[in-house]
Amino acid sequence: MKEYKSVLVACIAGICAIICVAIGTNGLKEAKLGKTGEGLSATGSASVDFESDLAVWRGEFSVHGDTSKEAYREIQKNADIVKKYFEENGIAAEEMTFYSVSIREIVRDLYNEEGEYIGYEDDGYELTQSFAINSGDVGKVTNIANECTELIDSGVEIISDSPEYYYTKLDELKLQLIEEATKNAKERIDIMAQNAGCQTGELLTANLGVFQITGAYSSTEDYSYGGTFNTSAKDKTASITVRLNYTVK
Repeated sequence: MKEYKSVLVACIAGICAIICVAIGTNGLKEAKLGKTGEGLSATGSASVDFESDLAVWRGEFSVHGDTSKEAYREIQKNADIVKKYFEENGIAAEEMTFYSVSIREIVRDLYNEEGEYIGYEDDGYELTQSFAINSGDVGKVTNIANECTELIDSGVEIISDSPEYYYTKLDELKLQLIEEATKNAKERIDIMAQNAGCQTGELLTANLGVFQITGAYSSTEDYSYGGTFNTSAKDKTASITVRLNYTVK
């Protein structure tokens, strides 16, 4: 009886060992597949050069007057000069925007003969008006911004930023780049599979990178993790990456 129990225990132990080995082997196989990332992966890219079709130029001009009424008359006069300059250079009324006038009371610090601060006194008013030009004629806006010294010569104290350049069909451009980058990634995977003696199967994952819009032919402008959006260059380059992961068979 004791010998029968011993044989039975040995058989059970052997079966358990076989099951454990089978489970361990399958677990190891699944772990390897999980770690290596089952299938083939490749990153495709696409880029295109394009020219901006919208220019935006922003600036402001200011005046100083002893009274608010005097300053307001002066800023109206300057606004008329600026509008006339725009019109003479081909800017339509709907392409220019003049914002509300801001007013600031000016004070002047007072000091005695010893250089000690003794208070302040009113020193008139400063009025400022901002403007913006939005036009599809990029060259026209660029020329106006470059030649705005004419306004300064007319007595207008103007301060302006450099023109900003945009592309109004950017959404269409993005879709085109996604299509090309996806095709490029798939072609790379097919080449790898062919040379490895296998075939691509089903798509497992597809990841879209961020769009990068830089100045064309720029060697100093870097890509950023969140994407770059250049507005200072008229000629630009847009690029995108797509990463695909396929099973193999």
